[in-house]
Amino acid sequence: MTYDRLRTEVDAPFGETVERVRASLAEQGFGILTEIDVQATLRAKLGEEVEDYLILGACNPPLAHRALEADRSIGLLLPCNVVVRAEGTRTVVQAMDPQAMVELTGLERIKAVADEATVKLEAALASLT
Repeated sequence: MTYDRLRTEVDAPFGETVERVRASLAEQGFGILTEIDVQATLRAKLGEEVEDYLILGACNPPLAHRALEADRSIGLLLPCNVVVRAEGTRTVVQAMDPQAMVELTGLERIKAVADEATVKLEAALASLT
């Protein structure tokens, strides 16, 4: 099972890329429900230093509703996580592949939702380059 095939690299600073990611997700109907600053958390809790690393919990309400209608337990796999992280002089943006929902659940009725979410996430990532 592949969960990380949705990926792009951007020749822009981390902060600028985060703002572009937020805008591109919004254009595709995603809002950000959660935000985890991994760098700040590891520094504060463990005294560890890592690169800029942000996890955005993105949600497209119509898609989430359709997925929940198909399977109430699918909430365990929502929202769509999008990672923005520094890698050298570039910024990497990755999104969890919604097809993982289909593979993990084995529910064919989730496939149409996963397909649409995949198209929207791919479009969001493509707009960054």
